[in-house]
Amino acid sequence: MASPSELNIPASTSTVNVSIINTTGTIRGLDPQRFFEPKIPGHDWLAAPIYSFLVQHPTLNRTFVFDLGLRKDWQNFPPHFLAGLKAAGAVLDVPKGVREVLDDQGVDTKAIEAVVWSHMHLDHTGDPSTFEPSTTLIVGPGCKKEMLPGYPANPEAPFLLEADYVGRNVKELDFTTSGIKIGKFPAVDYFGDGSFYFLDSPGHCIGHVCGLARVTSSPDSFILMGGDIVHHDGELRPHRWHPLPESISPHPFKPLSSSAPCPGELFEKVLRDGREQPFYMPTVKKSGDDHVVHFDSAEAAESIRKLQELDAYDHILVVPAHDQYLLGVVDFFPKLANDFARKGWVKKARWLFLADFAKAVGYEGEIEAASDWGPVSA
Repeated sequence: MASPSELNIPASTSTVNVSIINTTGTIRGLDPQRFFEPKIPGHDWLAAPIYSFLVQHPTLNRTFVFDLGLRKDWQNFPPHFLAGLKAAGAVLDVPKGVREVLDDQGVDTKAIEAVVWSHMHLDHTGDPSTFEPSTTLIVGPGCKKEMLPGYPANPEAPFLLEADYVGRNVKELDFTTSGIKIGKFPAVDYFGDGSFYFLDSPGHCIGHVCGLARVTSSPDSFILMGGDIVHHDGELRPHRWHPLPESISPHPFKPLSSSAPCPGELFEKVLRDGREQPFYMPTVKKSGDDHVVHFDSAEAAESIRKLQELDAYDHILVVPAHDQYLLGVVDFFPKLANDFARKGWVKKARWLFLADFAKAVGYEGEIEAASDWGPVSA
């Protein structure tokens, strides 16, 4: 395992409070091979919850939101984009927008200084127009050039609407001058005190960024806000710091009722390239293929390799935006996630995704789900 010094996280006693928001929005019916390959039999569909994050700096009295999920009025996307969603078989359900979720719990949303887009895809951009005009919109490098203007100023804009950004400050992050690297990620210290960093993590989309929040000090612990750096934990694990274990606990098929571990050898038949390589890789876009969602699959794979160095540690909780196997493990907003290390969430969640491979490995028993979603192939 890499030593902590190799991550080069600057020392600090400053922390932020983080809540993981289950936005209530979902996308179901997506073809996994739009996102990752090779195809593993039985893992035929993705059903994705969508997470965002409320980040509050207690001493500076500053607050921002990382990602906004889906917009509640998604029917107002440009007509050509809605037609594409229908053709792809995607089913959207958005009971509430993120601001509604926050308002329902008494958050002073008028005081939120910024909303952050991890990247410019519809299930992360939400509806910034529901926030105050004084709320800054923060985006990653190259986003303005790539995505602006929105619809209807640009009739061919895929889903971005002018109303998302007109009349508010749009701040594009610049990683070229910060001089900070967290592991191998160029980083920006947002508050200037080591409590929160943006990480440059391109590939899936131009300008994709992650967030790294220090939520405790002495000892340090961090929550990594992953956006779409991975779409399934099988793109991230196993890796050199967490090879496929000989014994897996909790049991991915019976996490609620069984104290007995699952033998790791059961999954060897679906390994892609040995016990230290992830089951999946980002799907490579072929010439003329609009099916694949990644802007640059090779760069996406490189960002995942960088992420594996942080995923090595039990004091860093990696939260991809659509990891449905966190639903039965973590505490969601309005609760704080700061004490995840004490509660052991990292170890509890690490291998639960293997439930998606039950059919591929010939398991015929009942599969328990810690949430009401069940395996994503259901």
